[in-house]
Amino acid sequence: MPLSLSSPPSSMPIGRLCTLAVLLGTAWLAATPAAAQVSPALDRFSLSVGAFHAEPTFGARFDTPYGRLDSGDVKRDAVTMPRISADLLLFDSQGLSFDYYRYSRSYSQSVGGNFTVGPNQVAASADATLDTKIEFAKLAYKWWIGSGNTVVGLGAGAAYYRVGLDARANATVNGTSAAFSTSQSEDAIAPLLEVGVRHALTPDFRLFADASGVWKNGGKVHGSIYNAAVGVEWFPIKNVGLVLSYGVTDIDLKRDDTIDTRLRVKLQGPSAFLKARF
Repeated sequence: MPLSLSSPPSSMPIGRLCTLAVLLGTAWLAATPAAAQVSPALDRFSLSVGAFHAEPTFGARFDTPYGRLDSGDVKRDAVTMPRISADLLLFDSQGLSFDYYRYSRSYSQSVGGNFTVGPNQVAASADATLDTKIEFAKLAYKWWIGSGNTVVGLGAGAAYYRVGLDARANATVNGTSAAFSTSQSEDAIAPLLEVGVRHALTPDFRLFADASGVWKNGGKVHGSIYNAAVGVEWFPIKNVGLVLSYGVTDIDLKRDDTIDTRLRVKLQGPSAFLKARF
């Protein structure tokens, strides 16, 4: 059921998420005795806080009383999004992995005149404003294979996402003016699979690569979300370090209802994090 974006549900406060992750890690460390040797590529508990600086490619398509409006692929200026992640190691070779980010962007002048309207894709002169909001969080249970400087992780879990699209358009088709507006907001939980590789050149200088996929079939909102990243970690101080990575996120979601909608967002660019490990 569509909800007006004029009064959206509260988004997850980043400060509260960070506090929760720290408390969880602290509680586990306090309850866990000193254990066997852990791979130098892994940490008992780590928390990373930083930003994802991405160049977005955006596309939206939705049905209207006058036909179908399609923005095509629109490239926009880079946007910086806050992002946090946390990892908790259990039993030396298993653990929990958490990630959260939020994307919010308005598209107006850049998509004006790029629409087509009608079942026959009749060219139109259009002035449109599209506001999109995407909130994503994932929690996965990971199994780490290997105990030396290189380990491979296989994970399964769940992802939560909330998607909002607010569209307003004025178009002229064959000399006839038409106006359309819609506000939609939906959230869902979907299964997630992920894989990761960690390699420690030294205990304080490490390389990593991660990939994950979310698929949801059925329901009003369905589609896929893919994430992939490669990067490096450097710890000039034993428990505090810097993480640099380059990642790609591909979001392709559809909503089947009275108004069929498709939202496609691709984000790619570097990320920088301050990481604390224990």
